[in-house]
Amino acid sequence: MTTIILLTISNIFMTFAWYGHLKYRHAPLFKVIIISWLIAFLEYCFQVPANRIGSYEFSVAQLKTIQEVITLTVFSVFSVLYLGQPIRWNYVVGFAMMVLAVAVIFKKW
Repeated sequence: MTTIILLTISNIFMTFAWYGHLKYRHAPLFKVIIISWLIAFLEYCFQVPANRIGSYEFSVAQLKTIQEVITLTVFSVFSVLYLGQPIRWNYVVGFAMMVLAVAVIFKKW
């Protein structure tokens, strides 16, 4: 559970670093880059421990898969609440296919 919590926090910072500036398109690019780097530093402060801790329980492929699902979840909430962009039906279908991929990756074959 620690890994998932740390990955979630990490992805919140990552999403703001990568996409938060889109709400402020008038801001000078150099300022946006510096602020994004500062936010990304915080992201790494959670991401690195999450992967280190998680590597004792999950394979690297499983860790990456968990991270991607968390990223899509955080991004979906962010895009609706922060950027005001709707989620369309095809996004939901695509995300559902990725969840199916998670089931394939985590199944003991």
